Amino acid sequence: MPRPFPKKISQIKPVLSNVALSSHFIVEFGGFGYALRQYLGAVGVDSRFITDNLSLLCCRASLPGSGFATADVVGNYMGVTEKMAHTRTFVQMDVDFYVDTGYRSLKFIEHWMEFMSSGSTTFDGVSALRDGYYFRMRYPDEYKCDETRIIKFEKDYKRYIEYRFFGLFPISLNSVPVSYEGSTILKATASFNYDRYVSGQSRSIDEFFNLIGNRNPPPEGTGTSPISQTNVNAPSGESAEIRNRLLDNDVPAVGAEVNSINYFGTGNFINSGGTAFSSGAAQIIGEARKV
Repeated sequence: MPRPFPKKISQIKPVLSNVALSSHFIVEFGGFGYALRQYLGAVGVDSRFITDNLSLLCCRASLPGSGFATADVVGNYMGVTEKMAHTRTFVQMDVDFYVDTGYRSLKFIEHWMEFMSSGSTTFDGVSALRDGYYFRMRYPDEYKCDETRIIKFEKDYKRYIEYRFFGLFPISLNSVPVSYEGSTILKATASFNYDRYVSGQSRSIDEFFNLIGNRNPPPEGTGTSPISQTNVNAPSGESAEIRNRLLDNDVPAVGAEVNSINYFGTGNFINSGGTAFSSGAAQIIGEARKV
């Protein structure tokens, strides 16, 4: 093995000065069923709060981890025991929330879990205040959600990595301590389980352009490069320019938000030069929405 060679500071500095920071992230909850949305809305946790405010109140999360369960295989080679993977396993995720003065972030977890075991009240008509009350679980497709995401990004809002969770639901809510000994910000900690996750872009527009699964890594830290997208069936003319506008390489820092509603508004689309695209040229956006 060749010996290591010394490196200059000019060679080390560009690497160590471009490390990711842990404080730039956002957690988006979504994909709730109709019954769960109605149940949460009845206690003041409406869809607007979940979409706009809850992600700001999420003060700590963790990027998902996974592993493989293995089985020992003996006999293929004399004296050798092999391990073969048979099941992929996922680590549960812990999330901390700041509790607002309306206690809606705490109600969000509390009543989500209450909904999961509310079959006795909803279907059997049994009051939770009566003696002998029992818990009856609802069906998984009623309380699991498939549109929860964690996006870890950098200060320029262009370099990021995204995780989407399928079958996510809370499995525990830790007790929240309160005390007279000095006032601190009240926090609630919940643990979530999920069936699986997907690393990389996973929205319908990404699937339409075949960009799912981290297929558009930013080689220079400046976002997606359309030159490297050789696997995309790119249209020509105005449609091609619209497609490039949807990619992150041309998104200004102040407007490169995770929520892409600013790019999918009704009417004409405006490029960076102030030129308006016709509604006919925006047909590609309508096709992407149908995916």
